[in-house]
Amino acid sequence: MRNGALFAEIDTANFEGFLKQLYVMLDCKYPKFFKMDTLSKLAFMGAELLLSEISENTSEHKRTALVFSNRSSSLETDRKHQEAISSHGEQYPSPAVFVYTLPNIGIGEVAIRHKLQTENAFFVFETFEPEFLQKYTVSLLNENKCDQVLCGWVEVDGNERHGFFYVVGRNGKWKHSAATIKNFFEHD
Repeated sequence: MRNGALFAEIDTANFEGFLKQLYVMLDCKYPKFFKMDTLSKLAFMGAELLLSEISENTSEHKRTALVFSNRSSSLETDRKHQEAISSHGEQYPSPAVFVYTLPNIGIGEVAIRHKLQTENAFFVFETFEPEFLQKYTVSLLNENKCDQVLCGWVEVDGNERHGFFYVVGRNGKWKHSAATIKNFFEHD
């Protein structure tokens, strides 16, 4: 779904395949995508879906802050890293896995891809927190730290995969309230 409408139907048996097909469909040209962990890929593709609609040459695009959150941090990748440590005895695990043992790596990839030098933050909450996101984004906008904020809930843990993204600006189509955010989150 994008902006309340079905964007694409992708037939795939696994989530990684879904993300790769979406990458191809959006004609992304970012080879580092294939090295990312699933959490970063989800964050990256959510950003691609929304930021690709905004011209990179506008101040609105250049001054886009990133505020993402989830429940499990980077736990899935942390488990893979620990498994690599445990199973290789005295050998060191791959740095390719270790680099993704922080949840904010995904927003770093988004910032690099879109040349964003704005505020960015990744928060870990027990549940989705629309009240916090609403207050935090309003403070970023009111303090003139950005012109818009890309917010996202990117949860990847075991079989749970959930991506929810939205852009908030000074003037929007919907009222930017915790209730509105919660409503969209529950019906995405």
